[in-house]
Amino acid sequence: MADVTLMKTPAETGLVQAFESAKTLLPGNAESRAKAFEQFNLRGLPHRRVEEFKYTDLRALMREAAPFAGTPSAVQAKEALAGAKALAGVSALQVPFVNGHFMRDAVRFDALPEGVEIVPLAEALASGHDWLARLSPIPWAADNPVYQLNTSFMADGVMLRIAGPVETPIHLRFVTSETSAVATATRVLVLVEDRASVTLLETHESGNGTGHQPNDVVEIIAGDETNVRHVRMNAEGDQALALSTLAVKMGTEAQLTSINVVVGSAVSRHQVFANFDGENARAQINGATMVKGRQHADSTLVVEHAAPNCESRELFKTVIDDEATGVFQGKIIVPHHAQKTDGRMMSAALLLADGGSMNNKPELEIFADDVQCAHGATCGQLDEDLLFYLMARGLPKKEAESLLVQAFLGEAIEFVENDTVRDALTATVEGWLRARS
Repeated sequence: MADVTLMKTPAETGLVQAFESAKTLLPGNAESRAKAFEQFNLRGLPHRRVEEFKYTDLRALMREAAPFAGTPSAVQAKEALAGAKALAGVSALQVPFVNGHFMRDAVRFDALPEGVEIVPLAEALASGHDWLARLSPIPWAADNPVYQLNTSFMADGVMLRIAGPVETPIHLRFVTSETSAVATATRVLVLVEDRASVTLLETHESGNGTGHQPNDVVEIIAGDETNVRHVRMNAEGDQALALSTLAVKMGTEAQLTSINVVVGSAVSRHQVFANFDGENARAQINGATMVKGRQHADSTLVVEHAAPNCESRELFKTVIDDEATGVFQGKIIVPHHAQKTDGRMMSAALLLADGGSMNNKPELEIFADDVQCAHGATCGQLDEDLLFYLMARGLPKKEAESLLVQAFLGEAIEFVENDTVRDALTATVEGWLRARS
C-alpha cells in the first residue's frame, strides 16, 4: 500500500520558506535549529488526528504563516511599552520585549536586585554562552511541534539567573505593536539556584484587529529547596493566534506555584510540561480562562512525577460565554519508581450561554503501586438557586451572575501570594465581566 503524503498548507509552505530564508541569519547553533525544523517539517502542523491536538487543529486554524517581526525602532519600542496595560500597577523589575525582541536599553543592568543576573539570549547564542547547555531541560517536551517551531526560529529572549532570595518580582513583559500581522519566537531561560526564590510575572499583549502569531517559550530550572511563584497573563488582541509553552524542572524540595490567566486571543494554546526531578517537591499549577464570542482557548498539561514523595495539584477554571470553546487536556505520569506520589488534577467549566462548548480530557498514567492520584472534570451552568437567591435580594441578573463567576474563578486565583498581583488578577476578572454586561 502506497504511503499517503499530506499536501502542505499555505501556512506550512510559508514556514518552510521563512526557515530557508532565516536559517543562515539566526544566531546560534544552526545544526540544532535545522534538526528541530526537520522534525517539525516531517509531520507539519498538528491536526485533529494527532491525539495531543485533537481539540485544537492548528492545520485548520493557522491559514497562513505571518512573517517574523523585525527589531523595532527606539521610538516604536518606547511607545509600545508606554501603552502596555497588563499588570501595569504592580511594582516589579521590568524585562521588556517588543515584537519578540529584548529591549536591553529599557533595563538598568547596573541596578539589578542582588542575586539577579540577566544575559540577552541573542548575545548568548552568538557567543556560545555556557548557560545554553541548560536549554530544553525536559527532553521529551522537545518532541512537541509547537516547541520545535520555537527552537527553529528563536532569535531573541533572555537568560535569567536567580542566586538567592529575590523580593522584587521580575516582570517579563511581551508587547507586539506592529499594525500588520507578525510572528515572534522568544525563549526565556530562568535558572533558580539552590535555596533561591523568585516571583516571575509574564504578560503578553497586542492590539485588536491584527492576527499576530506569537510562539513563546519560558523554561524554568528550579534547584533544590527553591521557591518559584509564576503568574502568566494572555491579554493578546482579538485576532491573535497565540502559542506558548512553560517547561519546569524541579529539584529536591522545590516549590512551584503557577497560574495562567487567559482573556485574549482568537485562538490560544498554552502548554505546560512539568518534571519532578528531586524528592519531596511540590507544585500547584492553576489556570483561569475567560472566553467569549468565538474565542478558542486550549490549556494542555503534562506532569511527570519522575521522583518519589512529590505532590502536585492542578486546578483549571474556564468560563465560556457566547459561542466560545474551551479545552483542557491534562496528564499525570507516575513511573514505577516514583512511590508515595500524590497528584490531583481538576478541571471545571462554567457555561454562560447555550452556544459555548468545553472539551475535557484528564488522564493518569500510573506505573507505581503506592500512590494517591485522582482527576476530575465538571462542566455546567450557574447554580439557579444561588442566582435566584441573589436576584431576590435586589441584584440585577448580570450583577448576580458576575458575583458567582468571580467566586468560581477566585478559587484558582487565591493561591497567588503577592497581594498586589492577586488584586490585579481579580480586577482583570471584573473588567471582563463588566465588558460582558
